[in-house]
Amino acid sequence: MTIEQHIEELRAELKTACDAAERREIQTELDLAQAELAIITAEQDGSVDAGPPF
Repeated sequence: MTIEQHIEELRAELKTACDAAERREIQTELDLAQAELAIITAEQDGSVDAGPPF
C-alpha cells in the first residue's frame, strides 16, 4: 500500500467514524501520514537534506 492510498483510506474512515475518540485517533494518524508524505516529497524534490544533521 502506498502512503497516498493509506491517506485516502484514513480520510474515508474519518468520514464514517461516529465516536469522538475514534475520530481523534484517525485524525492523528491521518496528520502523521500527511506529514510523512510531505517529508518524502521534500526529500525527492531536494528541498530537504535526507542525511543526518551532524
